[in-house]
Amino acid sequence: MIAVDTNLLVYAHRAELPTHQRAKGLLSELAESHDPWAIPWTCVHEFLGVVTNRRIWPVPTPRDHALAQVEVWRASPSLVFLAESDGYLPILADLLIAGDIDGPKVHDARIAALCIFHGVRELWSADRDFKRFPSLRVRNPLVR
Repeated sequence: MIAVDTNLLVYAHRAELPTHQRAKGLLSELAESHDPWAIPWTCVHEFLGVVTNRRIWPVPTPRDHALAQVEVWRASPSLVFLAESDGYLPILADLLIAGDIDGPKVHDARIAALCIFHGVRELWSADRDFKRFPSLRVRNPLVR
């Protein structure tokens, strides 16, 4: 299963970004495939916070449009949302300790732990910070 990080969700949503068409196409391929793919719930929350943020965008995405975008992804029958449950905390703790992670970097560890916990084969992300989690395969699909 492939999981998608926040940055790809944002790129696929915001048409003015140079990577928009590529990211949108990749997400469409995942959504239309019969193979399961995933979005961690924490990435959904971050997506909503980023695209509606007036400090980031001259014209932020209206909240109802951002929520509608999540509904479009949710309509994919092969999509799985990744959430914490029993057994997740030890994985997170191992990542935090092994990577000497604290502060804001805990957010990335949370995403990595969710992916590992749910058996994600590969996380698609443009964020190089995930390299600090060698037990998770991370690839930037925007780079050919």
